[in-house]
Amino acid sequence: MPRYYRAVRLIIISWLTLVLVGAFSFGGTWLNIPRINILEHTARNLYFHVPMWFTMMAITALSAFHALRCLKARSLTSDIRSRSAALVALCFGLLGLVTGSVWAHYTWYEGTNVWWNFDPKQTMAAVQVLIYGAYFALRGALDDPAKRARISAVYNLFAFTLVPFLLYVLPRQMESLHPGAEGNPAFSEITHPVMRLVFYPAVLGFIGLAWLLYTQRVRTQLLARRAEALDEEEW
Repeated sequence: MPRYYRAVRLIIISWLTLVLVGAFSFGGTWLNIPRINILEHTARNLYFHVPMWFTMMAITALSAFHALRCLKARSLTSDIRSRSAALVALCFGLLGLVTGSVWAHYTWYEGTNVWWNFDPKQTMAAVQVLIYGAYFALRGALDDPAKRARISAVYNLFAFTLVPFLLYVLPRQMESLHPGAEGNPAFSEITHPVMRLVFYPAVLGFIGLAWLLYTQRVRTQLLARRAEALDEEEW
């Protein structure tokens, strides 16, 4: 493993450790988040739920970039990179749905058994996650590596074009309980600026974590392909 990679990994892990300390610390007046009506201390989920979606959007962009390179260069290595990024993005999308569902239950629906109410933003986020889930179903249905790489790349680019619309544009045009939707103030308007001291580092930290997972996945897949090639040569 290259020395610079180990250094970057250490920086990202240390960064996220500081983010977690800042998110859960109750000591010090600057870390005691202001009380927000209904949300109270569940507002700390802002440091996790929202960065999940920022991270998913960033990694889907990386996946789409390599999908485009796969189509241009007809490169199976680019296909591996695109697929690995899509898998990481899908994982963060699922984490975004879970953290959102839990947050909604303990704020909007506290005292009930409701964990999902098909709020427009929830629903469209779920649709986006399903679209990327279908990407892997499509790959599993194709046997020829070259054909699978080409068709999957086209689908990947299609899926990426929907990301900003399903996760940001359309939900803001509909009535929703989420901040920033039609008739609701943005989250930045109802939270204290001190929360940004943890929120923005959290976004960068989780994107860094996604990059680590992505690079590890790519390295593993490339080594597996190299091992298969060696086995074929022996035969």
